[in-house]
Amino acid sequence: MNFNLFGEPVPPVTKRIMVRSIEARYRNEVVRDDAPEWVSLRFTKPEQVFEMFRNLRRETKEHFVVLHLDGKNRIVCFDRVSIGSLNQAIVHPREVFKTACLSNAAAILLVHNHPTGDPTPSKEDIAITTRLKESGDILGIRVLDHIIVGDDDFMSFVEKGYL
Repeated sequence: MNFNLFGEPVPPVTKRIMVRSIEARYRNEVVRDDAPEWVSLRFTKPEQVFEMFRNLRRETKEHFVVLHLDGKNRIVCFDRVSIGSLNQAIVHPREVFKTACLSNAAAILLVHNHPTGDPTPSKEDIAITTRLKESGDILGIRVLDHIIVGDDDFMSFVEKGYL
């Protein structure tokens, strides 16, 4: 026991340890105001994803969006992973699956736009989709499809046999 100058006992010095904790929070965001009546929050066809996100065709930069789905393919939430430049967006598996794990997603759908209007996938699009599928397989989160939004059309990796 230590004492001060007046002979009074001094309590032992304690150390406070502070660390950050993670807290997942959802907020609502409007994706589209004028969606057709048949578009729902449960996906069974690529056309539904295109209809929900067709407003991406107006963007002048690439937007890479990931939809988190539950076991019945209903949207749990969506994550705008990256906003890039005219012809590319930086996408890394860590960023894609970080939030998918937090939302307890059973599967994900990948969506991005091509500001040029041509939904044909680039070599980089094919490579990152393959990498994301492999990462999802390891984590137990299925990658159901990758939709590229063009001016008036879209491209589905599943329909074209890339996934």
